[in-house]
Amino acid sequence: MPNPLTNYLKQAIEELKKVVWPSKHETTQHTLIVIGLSLGVAIFLGAIDYLLNLGLQNILLGR
Repeated sequence: MPNPLTNYLKQAIEELKKVVWPSKHETTQHTLIVIGLSLGVAIFLGAIDYLLNLGLQNILLGR
């Protein structure tokens, strides 16, 4: 009876051989997209936070 750990590792290596890895260009493009989207979401949430903070100050201070 083969060792379950050895069997698992052999199967994992076989599956990794089937993977189609992205090229350097694709990886760079996807990384830039993720960074851009992250910055966009951060700016959007920051703006919403700022506007809600202003609105709350106006309500509490009666301006």
